[in-house]
Amino acid sequence: MNRADFLRQFHHLRQTHREPDYPLKSRGRPAAVLIPLMDYGNELTVLLTERAHHLRHHPGQISFPGGAVDEVDNSVFDAALREAREEIGMPSENVEIIGVLPNYRTVSGYQIAPVVGFVEPSFTPVIDPNEVESAFEVPLAHVLNRKNHLIHTARKGKRSSPIYFIPWNEHMIWGATAAILRNLSHHIHP
Repeated sequence: MNRADFLRQFHHLRQTHREPDYPLKSRGRPAAVLIPLMDYGNELTVLLTERAHHLRHHPGQISFPGGAVDEVDNSVFDAALREAREEIGMPSENVEIIGVLPNYRTVSGYQIAPVVGFVEPSFTPVIDPNEVESAFEVPLAHVLNRKNHLIHTARKGKRSSPIYFIPWNEHMIWGATAAILRNLSHHIHP
């Protein structure tokens, strides 16, 4: 899938299926992630990060660059770009924002805005070791192909919730990151 193919599918007016998120009792703390689509001309990849192993919450989990929306941020777009700059040194001028997916609420109390942007791949990631262990790319076609998605159902009391997994080489993309990628998949391939 290249940029033109992606844009043709991304910018549509169809109502698409969304995976269930966590039903928070309140609005949730605003957060934003960047879905960085590395544009190599004939192919798009997604740049993901592995969270630092010493972190208290979600150590070693695969994620998008992102985090809480701070007071300094004017929008979720600003927050996503700021977090990408802080975590992996991605210059904002290398990113062309093309849209945002519907918010995704998490069990940890966040309401995440998944910001989608094309990235000029001419930068070398500079990892902040306080937040990120490593960064790697996955072909967009792989994460959008629902044949590559695994679903586990977790039960807590009378409630059951799906947990999504997308294996890639030695990495396991799961949880909110996999669910957001699955929502992107529904958006691109309804």
